Amino acid sequence: MVARAHPAVAAAVLCAALAACAAASLLVGTRDLGAAAVLDVLRGASDDPEAVAVVAGQRLPRTVVGAVAGAALAVGGALAQAHTRNPLADPGLLGVTAGAALGVVGGATWLGLGTAGGAVWTAFAGAAAATTAVGVVAALASSRRDSGPAALVLAGAAVSALLSSVTGVLLLLDLSALDVYRFWTVGSLAGARGGEALAVVWPFVVAGLVLALAQGRALDVLALGDDTARSLGRSLTGTRVTGVVAVVLLVGAAVSCVGSLGFVGLVAPHLVRRASRGDHRSLLPLAALAGAVLVLAADVVGRLVVQPAELPVGVVLGVLGGPAFLVVVARSARRRQRRSRSARASARASARTAPAAR
Repeated sequence: MVARAHPAVAAAVLCAALAACAAASLLVGTRDLGAAAVLDVLRGASDDPEAVAVVAGQRLPRTVVGAVAGAALAVGGALAQAHTRNPLADPGLLGVTAGAALGVVGGATWLGLGTAGGAVWTAFAGAAAATTAVGVVAALASSRRDSGPAALVLAGAAVSALLSSVTGVLLLLDLSALDVYRFWTVGSLAGARGGEALAVVWPFVVAGLVLALAQGRALDVLALGDDTARSLGRSLTGTRVTGVVAVVLLVGAAVSCVGSLGFVGLVAPHLVRRASRGDHRSLLPLAALAGAVLVLAADVVGRLVVQPAELPVGVVLGVLGGPAFLVVVARSARRRQRRSRSARASARASARTAPAAR
């Protein structure tokens, strides 16, 4: 329904789904609390200290962190796909995730930073440094010939592979950093770390969302191709730099809170792309809602399937995201085939009409 609906209808459906997932996130857990007890805590009228500790101290921060992180990753994925003109791109393609992971492991190894507040800054530093390296490599690669987003994609893949290798070496040299790294590489909403980190990074999330939403019209023009965008007066360098900065702010903030959550940035934009009608001013907010729904729904599923234990949300997203990724690939292949057939048919029609015209 969301895929083909009007943007306003899709937004209403996603808002209802987000409310349902948030309610489930507050209700589901190892401690069985009824809806009345949860509502009493939310209203501040509860006299049960255990219920207050569970809902206000654990489930509510977890729900907020999951929604914010999902929205940030989804918008970051939509930006990455728009700037690279690659429907299979995600924020990790720009080196943000690998850089943040290296920053976290490096901070734990060299600086002894294992707290959420300290890891936030090392994650941001790593994400920013990695993305800067990707930009420099892409600029050098395209200096002789303007290869557009292709150079950015190749540079991102190369830098990400290099940073992942360095992270692996650090983990071999310092096993004490492995516990910190496991949190980041699996991705989890459990514990208080995400809430502590969100208290630090929320200004960056807001700034990233503002930059992203301000790029809506520019991304529509950029989708027409670099030459067309230049002819319409767009500065490609300024547009791409702004987009990359927004990706760093959004994804760096999300990764510092919950670790690496795969497939959110890839799948969420595709869920709402048809509903947006090709308008990025609709796509970006719809993707934010879809990303929040995906993360919260995966977190609830992770709490239900192995009770009384729970699966990390990153594991659930990996299990569900793999088939979704294959669907995206199949759809992209079908679209390319349709465009190819259409182009061949147009060429044959032109060839038939040309002799008649002469």
